[in-house]
Amino acid sequence: MKLGKDVFVALAAIGWADGKLDGDEADAIVRCALEEGLDLEEIEAIEKATTKPVELGSIDLHELSKADRLFIYAVGTWITRIDGRVADAETAALDELGETLKIPPKPREHANAIAEDIAALGESDKPPFFNLPKLRNTLKARLAEAQELRAAEAQRAAATETDEASGDDDA
Repeated sequence: MKLGKDVFVALAAIGWADGKLDGDEADAIVRCALEEGLDLEEIEAIEKATTKPVELGSIDLHELSKADRLFIYAVGTWITRIDGRVADAETAALDELGETLKIPPKPREHANAIAEDIAALGESDKPPFFNLPKLRNTLKARLAEAQELRAAEAQRAAATETDEASGDDDA
């Protein structure tokens, strides 16, 4: 399942939040869409969104996995940092994106930290050097780890309840 055009238009809105979309930010958004395999008509619409300010708008969440939503948010955090500063308006736009994607605050923090870690691994945080596949794969792996930990905790809690319930019968 590939991310839709609406995702990249939303990322353009994040870039426009501070009143201007730098060339590097626009390149990053279009590159991300190209790597996603969108068709030429969709790419043209995304390029248009990078030439004049756009609103965040809606994102079709029906086909997006939790990992996809975290990836979109993480790319948004990266885009806000491309020009070397994060304006208050960009932070507000990221908050709106997080709400639109239905991502709670703690996972947003984790996605941002992972994006920063991936950026630090490259030669530069400029669009040609940012490793988007590594970002996506890392987010998927960390999400799977977190889900496994939660499942193990739930099993331990259920076993504890069972032990306590059987202990009550012995009394």
